[in-house]
Amino acid sequence: MTSPIAKLGLGSGQFCLDQPSSARGRPRDAEARDILSIAARAGLCVLEVGRHSQTVDLTLGQLLPKPNPFRLTVTTVRPDRGPDFAEAEVRAQIARLGVDQVDAIFAPSATDMLSPGGPALWDRLRLLKDEGLCRKIGVSVYASDDPVGLSRRFKPDVVQAPASLLDQRLIVDGTLAELASMGVEVHLRSIFLNGVLFLPPDRAPSHLKAAAGRISRARRLIAEGRSDPLQAALGFALSRPEASAVLVDVASAAEMSAVVAAAMSPPPDLDWDEMALDDPTALDTWAAA
Repeated sequence: MTSPIAKLGLGSGQFCLDQPSSARGRPRDAEARDILSIAARAGLCVLEVGRHSQTVDLTLGQLLPKPNPFRLTVTTVRPDRGPDFAEAEVRAQIARLGVDQVDAIFAPSATDMLSPGGPALWDRLRLLKDEGLCRKIGVSVYASDDPVGLSRRFKPDVVQAPASLLDQRLIVDGTLAELASMGVEVHLRSIFLNGVLFLPPDRAPSHLKAAAGRISRARRLIAEGRSDPLQAALGFALSRPEASAVLVDVASAAEMSAVVAAAMSPPPDLDWDEMALDDPTALDTWAAA
């Protein structure tokens, strides 16, 4: 049986390699190198490379373990400047990372795909896949984007979507199961909902104040189940049969180690249904924050 941690992936958005040092005075590149080393030793599958500066891309490429153990994913620029520009940008980023091929290239969003330049960008991504620059092409979506309808139209290989024990909309309505049944690979993001589960109720963001009671109840249920928010959030996401990858963001090697330890622990026996929030506007706002 495959270990749940084999589904775990890492986002690079929190590395902050363009800043001189971490809060504890440690060089950012040293922290990032340790994060990547811990992730590689643990067997994490995916490394999502966001839209960074050229300097950050070059540094990240130098820090990647050799040989690279990760399936790298990158995201194009928006399509409004045309497919030639988008292709040039993604080729340049891949070169800066020091690799010949990535696992997946993502279109930025469903909104971009449905814009006037979206179809031309998608056609160009298909050509890059045929050429072998990537193995898959995909799109990043929100719950309100009709991911199934979008997938039927564009037929992506992979979709990146938000889901967490607080935001279960795409699970409850069957979207993720439908995507998986269509042969679309599903990468879950925002599994910590930007850390809201870790905040005391009185520090919840203003648009989630109405859900503070529900968040407090979720925290209480987690504690009563002899678990903690990190283990619960990971246990929920990694146990989803629809997901082939679960992406997390960490800012330090200590956080990476904590995530690995939690992911390797048996998932807690909790009533996930009782923890879901029902406030689409607030959830979309916080997931996009």
